Amino acid sequence: MARHDNHAWWQTSVIYQIYPRSFYDVNNDGIGDLQGIAAQLDYLSDLGIDAIWLSPVYQSPMYDFGYDISDYRRIDPVFGELSDFTRLLKEARARHIRVIMDLVVNHTSHVHAWFKDARTSRDSPRRDWYIWHDGHHGNPPNNWKAAFGGNAWEWDEATRQFYLHSFLPQQPDLNWRNANLRQAVKDEMQYWLDLGVDGFRLDVVNFFIKDQRLRNNPLTIGHTPRPYDLQKHLYDRNRPENLAIIKELRQFTDRFTDRLLIGEVYTPPPGDAALSASYLGNGRDALHLAFDFSMLYCRYGARAFRDAVECWYTALPEDSWPCNVLSNHDQPRSFSRYGSGSGAAPRAKVLAAMLLTLRGTPFLYYGEEIGMADGKIGKRALQDPVGKKYWPLYKGRDRARTPMQWSTQPHAGFSRVKPWLPVNPDYTDVNVARQTEDPDSILNFYKNLIALRRTKPALQHGDWTYINNDVAAMAYYRSTDDSCMAVWLNFSRRAKTPVVLNPHRWEVVFGTHKQPGTVLQGFDFHLAPYEVAILEQLK
Repeated sequence: MARHDNHAWWQTSVIYQIYPRSFYDVNNDGIGDLQGIAAQLDYLSDLGIDAIWLSPVYQSPMYDFGYDISDYRRIDPVFGELSDFTRLLKEARARHIRVIMDLVVNHTSHVHAWFKDARTSRDSPRRDWYIWHDGHHGNPPNNWKAAFGGNAWEWDEATRQFYLHSFLPQQPDLNWRNANLRQAVKDEMQYWLDLGVDGFRLDVVNFFIKDQRLRNNPLTIGHTPRPYDLQKHLYDRNRPENLAIIKELRQFTDRFTDRLLIGEVYTPPPGDAALSASYLGNGRDALHLAFDFSMLYCRYGARAFRDAVECWYTALPEDSWPCNVLSNHDQPRSFSRYGSGSGAAPRAKVLAAMLLTLRGTPFLYYGEEIGMADGKIGKRALQDPVGKKYWPLYKGRDRARTPMQWSTQPHAGFSRVKPWLPVNPDYTDVNVARQTEDPDSILNFYKNLIALRRTKPALQHGDWTYINNDVAAMAYYRSTDDSCMAVWLNFSRRAKTPVVLNPHRWEVVFGTHKQPGTVLQGFDFHLAPYEVAILEQLK
């Protein structure tokens, strides 16, 4: 593997998730495209991004906006052509930015050639590539529910059997117990790896294998708009056989140089660090990185984040590497989750400092670097099938997918025509152009902190040691054999006085209140409300 100070590239990187439909529209059809991403690579390079992860751009009927793939080797026309993708790879590489693709292989689209062939006959060679059952007396084979509503089984009249779909009926689940199917998936992966992509983010990896006996899930008690959440999902996800599949994909991926496998290990709130960590195997033989959503689900507060981080680090296998995330395309944006008002921007900076100085690879979601909030979307403008299903009890995922806010121009500079989702009305104040000119903006805070991170090995891959147990302030060391840094984060709107003292001299290298270059003796100093202070020990 290519390494920096004996660490792989993905261990020292800042990775930026792009939801392509909403990033930048070049051809002015209201939908973001690959040319738009290429056009903004200089912005990403200036921000300091090392790699981009693209939500699906493959050919798709878009029932779930690309997470229902109908051809793994084609780019959907709404995003462009294969030549646009190869140009993006080339332009990104010229800026030392790697490209990671989203790979959705728990299921395909119902119009994928594999499924169309599978449903022609019970004797089709690809029939067993999906999960079929006769059912019982005209009823589905068990009580499993689909995450997007209704039963998880759909009746196929032509072949007189049910097929399984964990999400929409237009997303039939693949049968990962079939060796031919596993090889076919690896063939699709090889196509893109040969083309030069740097890895894959694997969608819902803990769903791949289902209980072979198709046993009923036990019921739970609760209050939720989704019947799916009233089952304990023992048999349709988190099966122990999943790990063997992941190890097989890792062995395959390791045939290529410097490639990365990231896994979405889906867990409902409050998250499950131990489950996510299990998909890292022994740290060398399964996923390179696995998302633990415990931090993403946290309430705002130093103690909550400290507990989540310590739980995550404790669960990790010895030779593994963590990654950290606060927002993604399926969850409300962190800027909205943690409150509005006068403290919103300072809180966003505290969270940014935490994300970019914790041990592990940080993932940013597009717009997070300017403090984008959840969009204002009414029922008529809604696109998300889940939001449509459960409105108004659940308003869907569209609010976290609104167009990137580039400028004060119409449609936030995202497009010259009406976008596929409404632009958030706050774009006249919250946008890249305005924040670029403001030295105290959230954008420049991210940019400067990422630049600092690049120059400090302790922040990239140093050890992590917690300093204090204050309920409102979070503090920790990041250290290597050659250097030691201390990160102080005041999550509170009240001033705090650190109580941990030591005899060393420390220089302020970054922060929100203290002047860089200031030398402090020990930790006998005050933290202002929502202050970030990053210190380096002087020798």
